[in-house]
Amino acid sequence: MQNNHNHLGAIPKVGIRPVIDARLGGIRESLEETTMAMAQRVANFLSTNLKNYNGTAVECVIADSTIGRVPEAQQCEEKFLREGVGLSITVTSCWCYGTETIDMNPTRPKAIWGFNGTERPGAVYLAAALAGHAQKGVPAFSIYGKEVQESDDTNIPEDVKKRLLQFTKAGLAVAMMNGKSYLSIGAVSMGIAGSIVDENFFQNYLGMRNEYVDMSEVNRRMQLGIYDHEEFEKALEWTKAHCKEGKNYNAKDLQKSRERMDEEWETVIKMTLISRDIMIGNPKLAAQGFGEEALGHGAIAAGFQGQRQWNDYMPNGDFMEAILNSSFDWNGIRPPYMMATENDSLNGISMLFGYLLTNQAQMFSDVRTYWSPSSVERVTGHKLQGKAANGIIHLINSGSSTLDGTGQQQINGQPAMKPYWEISEAEAEKCLEATDWPPAMYEYFGGGGYSSHFVTKGEMPVTMCRINLVKGLGPVMQIVEGWTVELPDAVHQTLDERTNPTWPTTWFAPRLNNSEAFKDVYSVMNNWGANHGAFSYGHFGDEIITLCSMLRIPVNMHNVEPEKIFRPKDWTSFGMDQEAADYRACKNYGPLY
Repeated sequence: MQNNHNHLGAIPKVGIRPVIDARLGGIRESLEETTMAMAQRVANFLSTNLKNYNGTAVECVIADSTIGRVPEAQQCEEKFLREGVGLSITVTSCWCYGTETIDMNPTRPKAIWGFNGTERPGAVYLAAALAGHAQKGVPAFSIYGKEVQESDDTNIPEDVKKRLLQFTKAGLAVAMMNGKSYLSIGAVSMGIAGSIVDENFFQNYLGMRNEYVDMSEVNRRMQLGIYDHEEFEKALEWTKAHCKEGKNYNAKDLQKSRERMDEEWETVIKMTLISRDIMIGNPKLAAQGFGEEALGHGAIAAGFQGQRQWNDYMPNGDFMEAILNSSFDWNGIRPPYMMATENDSLNGISMLFGYLLTNQAQMFSDVRTYWSPSSVERVTGHKLQGKAANGIIHLINSGSSTLDGTGQQQINGQPAMKPYWEISEAEAEKCLEATDWPPAMYEYFGGGGYSSHFVTKGEMPVTMCRINLVKGLGPVMQIVEGWTVELPDAVHQTLDERTNPTWPTTWFAPRLNNSEAFKDVYSVMNNWGANHGAFSYGHFGDEIITLCSMLRIPVNMHNVEPEKIFRPKDWTSFGMDQEAADYRACKNYGPLY
């Protein structure tokens, strides 16, 4: 199957609602052109500056007329439903009739931009409309520029631009998840709580379905040849050319024959094709007489159990997971697929949040070890410096991390991870060159397989997050922004070989502050709520917070600067401590769906 850059289905649009003072006889007529032009400017700004996961420009839908009374609001809603609008932004520069003109769709993320001017009280409408939203229990975001503008000023202020982008990214993520599936291939892995799939969480908070297939389905398709055989040959040739086999760390008496090793390469490639097909379908299977298998499961994210029932006798899922999570394969550069190791659905959804906000591949890692400066110096003789001076966290997993995480892509000459449409062929090749694939350690994986192995380049700003479920409370989100760091080769090797040297490593230094969870690196590690985390390039913790507030998921740990936090205006009614208010608001409104 050639890469399908629209494999996630229909893409939601942004609805723009120009609201106006309904009084005819001079007032409304004088404002028609100005109000509609304001809506057009917002639409142009968003379409110019934001892209969907497949690289297309975000599409905006503007109401056919300005909205002054209820019938016009209803006509706008009818259009939005026809056009597939997933979130709305109401704009105005004047007074309008508050509850008559607001967006009342209960599950659609919504914001209002009230123009800060003196000639017409757009800010007064903003306040009145938001009071109506709060009273009716339909939360909305408030966008209000800090500086007063002239009535004929057609510029969108920088602070307003930031809020428009932050809201729209998060709103599109909410709309994109709605109606999609999370696919579990297998069940619970080694008692890991995140792989105990909680359907209530997916349905009530995310609006998602849950799909399940046993791992035996992967084996069935291999045995019966239910995959694209032409693509398999292409993938095998590409893998031999681009995926160099790494050092075999297994004891000599356990090492396998070359023939057996080559068979395992073929198996893991077939696992990759088949798992992707189970997620999103493949029309080529229908031509082989497998129409049902050709449909897939409409999965926007998936997880593969692996351990123990599969990995004890079959090659592990490391190659499959690493390649699917990467932005390139034998079919070229493409959008990544979100595939969680050990079917950790909560980390899979954390990856999905990051992906939908950034359009970048996501790293899945164990939050493995806190290394204090004194421990590093004791073991290696090296004194940590720079961003690593306060200690580091070893992020490592059994080879399933995206190859984008090597840091071999660049932005302005610095290591980065990028949306697939910005990645050059040369950068994809560098990611592959920086990766080798050691045979799996048989003490972990009795069935063999190959694990991706690389070290992430340093100085990349990254954001790591993780959703956890707490009985009686529900889902909570943890976020930590920081940087990747590089260690001298000898230091890295000494530390790395104390765990499993066949797995990919990222050395992570979180940004510290005066809060209890971020007073030192040890506290970050000690407060992390699970054994896994998902991270990607850039500091986008503020966008995760905005997304979580839309879904009513409170954030229990973050190091985002307070001025960047953007939640619905209603949240300010729940107390002056914004983090405690987040908990109270989320509990009050309940899950989005």
